[in-house]
Amino acid sequence: MRRGSLIWAGLAAALCVPVAAAVTSPLLAWRGPVYIVAGFAGILALGLMLVQPLLAGGYLPGLPGFRGRRAHRFVGGALVAAIAIHVGGLWVTSPPDMIDALLFTSPTPFSPFGVIAMWAILAVALLALLRRRLRLRTWRLVHMSLAVVIVPASVVHAMLVEGPMETVSKAMLCALVLAAAVKVMVDLRLWRKRATTRGEGVARQ
Repeated sequence: MRRGSLIWAGLAAALCVPVAAAVTSPLLAWRGPVYIVAGFAGILALGLMLVQPLLAGGYLPGLPGFRGRRAHRFVGGALVAAIAIHVGGLWVTSPPDMIDALLFTSPTPFSPFGVIAMWAILAVALLALLRRRLRLRTWRLVHMSLAVVIVPASVVHAMLVEGPMETVSKAMLCALVLAAAVKVMVDLRLWRKRATTRGEGVARQ
C-alpha cells in the first residue's frame, strides 16, 4: 500500500510540476487564449507519454494485466485528442506557420520533430482501430516500431521549443519519458523471450 502510494505520488508530481511551472511563466502574458490552450495541450500530451509505457508494462499499482492495457488504450485516445487540440490551436493562431511545419519548410528547428511525432501517433491510433484485423505479432511489431519514433521525436521537439515550460522541470519530464519507454521495451522483449523459451521447453517435453 505504501509503495503504491509513493509510486502514484511520484507520477503525479512528475506530471503536475511542469504544468504548475508553465502556469507561472511570464511568456503567457503575451499570448492569446487559443495559443495558451494549444500549448498546454502539448504539455499534457508529453505527460501522457510518460503514463503510456507505465501502463503497458504494468508498473502502476492497481492497474496490472487487462486493466492496465485497457487504461493504456484510453490514455492513447486522450493523447490523440491532446495532439489534435495542440495542432488545431496552433493552426488557428497561425495557419502559415503550421503549413510550413507540415511541409517541413519551417525555419524553426523543433517543427519537424513535432510533425514526425504527430504522424506517428496518428498512425498508431489508426492501426489500433484496425487491430482486430492484424495479427498480434504484427500489431506489436508496428506499435513498438512507431513508439521508437514517437518518444525521441517528441522529447527533442519539447526540448527545442522555447515556450512557457520551465527548463529544469521540462528536462526532468523528458528524461522520465525516455527512461519509461526504454524500460518497458526492454522488459517486454525479455518477457516474450522467456515465454518463447518456456513454450519451446514444453513442446520438447
